[in-house]
Formats: sequence, structure tokens, C-alpha cells
Amino acid sequence: MNVSESAGDVSHARPSINATAQPLVEALVRDAAKLRIGVGPHASGCRIVDAGIEHAGGLEAGRRIAEICLGGLGEVRLISTPHRWPLRASVVASDPVLACLGSQYAGWSLAAGEGKGAFHALGSGPGRSLSVKEALFKELGYRDLADATCLVLEVDKTPPHAVVDKVTRDCGIEPAHLTFVLTPTRSIAGVVQIVARVLEVALHKVHTLGFPLEQIVDGSGSAPVPPPAPDFLQAMGRTNDAIIFGGVVELFVNAEDDTAQDLAERLPSSACGDYGRPFAQVFKEVQYDFYKIDPNLFAPASALVCNLKTGKVFRAGAVNDALLAASFGE
Repeated sequence: MNVSESAGDVSHARPSINATAQPLVEALVRDAAKLRIGVGPHASGCRIVDAGIEHAGGLEAGRRIAEICLGGLGEVRLISTPHRWPLRASVVASDPVLACLGSQYAGWSLAAGEGKGAFHALGSGPGRSLSVKEALFKELGYRDLADATCLVLEVDKTPPHAVVDKVTRDCGIEPAHLTFVLTPTRSIAGVVQIVARVLEVALHKVHTLGFPLEQIVDGSGSAPVPPPAPDFLQAMGRTNDAIIFGGVVELFVNAEDDTAQDLAERLPSSACGDYGRPFAQVFKEVQYDFYKIDPNLFAPASALVCNLKTGKVFRAGAVNDALLAASFGE
């Protein structure tokens, strides 16, 4: 059973993102061999998809996983461009707010254990809309009901029983109907699915800036796919920098012109005081404490806001090739 609950007029009822994502999950599993990913059972009874730990994975696996993260409401393409870093992940979504903030955003904190054996991950994907543990879902006015789900985790080890138990309990499903897709940041698939969050990163900042989400009508984004790095901190830095210095987003809104212009000017990463150094360097300067970094840094390099109400267009920010090169190791 897949049903969604949506606030407001039933004529504008939203789809079940678990229902739209599940065929993509099954296709990923079915094509595991050609995608160079592993699929196997967890001792708890859930299903584990390894897209970069013991199995190589690759670009296409990462692209497909990114579409699963979007709850089946978005399309991710890998495109070749004439730019310095030619391969880019391009994203569009039929319902960008729901796809990006209701599914793709890594907002569910999952932790178990202490010390060296501790496990911690931020869950993204349609499973978040079953647990609705985040206050964000009250703002979205959305809760999904389904008997099968999937979560994507940026980790290099399998989640322990305690995490599986929490997810199945909070989502109200059986372990056999739960799939975890694991994409380490250092893997090719991990890099692709992270930079494919460029539109989600923009919408999260839109929300942080207080712009009404209901005024977002549509959107698209793209970001360069950086070379993976064996060191976790370097890999994390490169994926962040791909969006901060190379991400381009176009939003279609229904708003007053002054509001749309203000959004365009405040949205790019360059509007933040921490802008100007590779992310790994910024992270080191704050003693590896994310909470000491200005959250406004997490944004695309360039923003284009098209106001459907008046037809006017507002643009701000720019791609920074020099900082991309510094981050990507050229």
C-alpha cells in the first residue's frame, strides 16, 4: 500500500514518493551486476546495496541512486560540457520542493554505539517521509504511508541492528521491506549522488533565508563531478566545493520582483563571509566542527531566479574555476 497525506486541497494531493521511488530501487537491484554494485541481506532481514565499499560501483550507479534520493520525482543526467571540468550532474524535478526537501535532503540522523565502533549517518531518500521525525515535514504538510521504503547513507560500513530496528520501527515497516543503499563519499557513485544534490542545496538555503517554499514553482541545477579522493576529508571537500564553486541553479518562482531579486542576490555561496577557500581548508580552520561554519556557505555558485509573475529574471553569483582547480587537485 502506498498513500500520501497532504495538507490543503485534495485536488493538489501529492504523490507517494515511496511508490514512485520503489521501481527505481528494484531496477537498481536487478541491474546490480552491470552497475558493479553488490546486493545482499542484512542479518536483521533488510536489504543492503553496496555502491562503493566492497564493490566498485560507478557513474551510472551514482546517477540512478540520485534519482532514488529524489523519491522518483526527479531526473538526473550526466552531461559532457566544454568546460574545464567537463562532466556535470544535471538535475530537474517535477515537484522540486517535495523531491529535494521531502526526500533527497539528508536530514535524518541515525546513530548507534560509542567510541571506535560507533555508527553515524544522515539518512536521505523516501524513507524520511514515513518517519517524519524532522520538523521540516510539518512545514511541507506531507507524510507518506507505504509498506516498503529505501534510505541512502553516505557511509563506508553496514548499519548495525540498532539502526535497522530504529528505521523499521519509526517507518512502521517490516525489515524485509527496507533497503539501505550505501555510497561512501570516496566512491565514484558517492561523488555523483552528492553533487546531484545541487538543487536540493539551493532549496535548503531558500528555506533558511525564509523565502516561502510555496512560491517555488520549478527548478533545475547542475554541478561538476569532481575526481574522487581516497582521503575522506579531501573527498568531502571536493563534493562540497563542486556545488559551492561550480553549482548553477535556476529557480522559477511566483513572487514580487523585489522579493525574487533579493532571493537571487542572497542565494549564491559567494554571499557568505566564509566563501573564498576550499571547503576542506574551512573545515580544518573550525577544528572539524560543522556547526562553526556559516550555513549560508552551503549554496550553489550561481543562481538565476525567474519570476513567473512578471517575467523578470534576476541573476547573481558566478562559477569560480580557480577555486575548483585548487580543490580538485589540478
